[in-house]
Amino acid sequence: MTQLIKRSLVEQAVEQLRQRITSGAWTVGQRLPTEPELAADLGISRNTVREAVRVLAFSGLVEVRQGDGSYLKTASDPLPAVQALSSCSLEHAREARHLLEAEAIGLAALRRTEQDLLGLHEALRASGNHFHGDLGDYICCDLAFHQRLVDAAHNPALSELYRYFSSVVAMKLEHSMSRLPRNQAVFDLHEAILDAVERQDPERAKALSRTLINEP
Repeated sequence: MTQLIKRSLVEQAVEQLRQRITSGAWTVGQRLPTEPELAADLGISRNTVREAVRVLAFSGLVEVRQGDGSYLKTASDPLPAVQALSSCSLEHAREARHLLEAEAIGLAALRRTEQDLLGLHEALRASGNHFHGDLGDYICCDLAFHQRLVDAAHNPALSELYRYFSSVVAMKLEHSMSRLPRNQAVFDLHEAILDAVERQDPERAKALSRTLINEP
């Protein structure tokens, strides 16, 4: 019951802050009031404010700068889009991945830096270490690898879109991998994609990415 009450308070605080953002109480780039100021203004505890701001940061509305405060990142609330993504069908998710992820990986093959490659190899090693272990841990590592692939395209818009879409990818992965035995050949496709990106072969990278997306 205590957890339910706490959750309800956080949700109410998030809703009030969302309303203030959409009404233009703060401009994009402006520093939000401090936790004590927001707590006094909303009549809630600082802990509740902190949790509410974390929710807004996760949704992309607010940027939390350690030791500096929270800043309004955008006044366009992405929540409706995220909700729509979460309810899309498996086939719609697959189509979206073909359009967004595969094309981004093709760009990554052209634009990747040595620093990108280091991060990708590190992320793939972490993913491989969890492939036969806990499903939640593996999905988390797998998403980190795919996000790094998209980030290597060096297109902030694509990176941000995929960051929102990754929650859908996670749900679909959990749906399929919890029902089917893990296939090493599917994981090997990740290594082949990274090899294509490393060799700066965009067409092969896109083709392999599409093959991976089409896997059940």
